[in-house]
Amino acid sequence: MTKVADKWDAYIAQPTGSQKTGKALLFLPDIIGIWQNSKLMADQLAAQGYLTMVLDILNGDPLPLNRPDDFDIMGWLTKGSTGDNPHTKDFVDPIVQAGIKALKEQYGATKIGALGYCFGAKSLVRNMTATAPYTGIDVGFVAHPSFVEEEELAAISGPLAIAAAETDSIFPAELRHKSEEILKETGLPYQVTLYSGVSHGFAMRADLSKKPEKFAREQAFAQAVAWFGEYLE
Repeated sequence: MTKVADKWDAYIAQPTGSQKTGKALLFLPDIIGIWQNSKLMADQLAAQGYLTMVLDILNGDPLPLNRPDDFDIMGWLTKGSTGDNPHTKDFVDPIVQAGIKALKEQYGATKIGALGYCFGAKSLVRNMTATAPYTGIDVGFVAHPSFVEEEELAAISGPLAIAAAETDSIFPAELRHKSEEILKETGLPYQVTLYSGVSHGFAMRADLSKKPEKFAREQAFAQAVAWFGEYLE
């Protein structure tokens, strides 16, 4: 664990073998934040040669894995658990940009790929443009993205891959199809892969005792590695 800009927590996974010099990955997690799964996934990415940073874009305010059915997720997004720690773009984007800056200045990254899961996917897309200050991500991979707006997706400036779930009320079929149309219009490389038998969150929180979920989770990870291998190299 380390601190970014002396403010925000981050988990750094360093390659132990051959490192892809100048390449780094920024891992923007779901609303569970930096936890066992995100750390293990970062370790797996480091094993592929990529220095990987899991960034606390929630500013120390993650949610528990299991929440009451009536949990006010929108209230948490706008105010945070304490009422004074919002998770809106005005508060999240400076954290993302600080992570990008740290990867470049402290770890020598010249090209940055990013992974965004659920909530983290929106932050990734929003900071993958050619318009300052939302720059610095060269290649992106998102899984079951949450609340990405059409204009945000249309503004990306690099290759983007999406891993989508068959059952997903946040990223349903109509939004997936609309995203395909938008991505085609950008003229940039894109990939949209739909995984059957899984629901929102599978790439991060799959039940590995269930074969379809385990397979989809592993394939989504392989999709990300292949995407960075092609477009970040």
